[in-house]
Amino acid sequence: MKAFVDQDTCIGCGLCPSICPDVFDMGDDGKAHTIVDEVPGDAEDCAVEAQESCPVSAIKVED
Repeated sequence: MKAFVDQDTCIGCGLCPSICPDVFDMGDDGKAHTIVDEVPGDAEDCAVEAQESCPVSAIKVED
């Protein structure tokens, strides 16, 4: 499973790293970034929750 953050859409609200810190972090640019190439198995549920919670739908999580 992979996670992606659309940098053009991200508003830097910080919700995704608060939901799933093993996959997302805030960058120096004030926007969210993925910090792993592959979502760890034990973080898949929170990665999907972060995708569903993103207020601007900037996150995509796919197999």
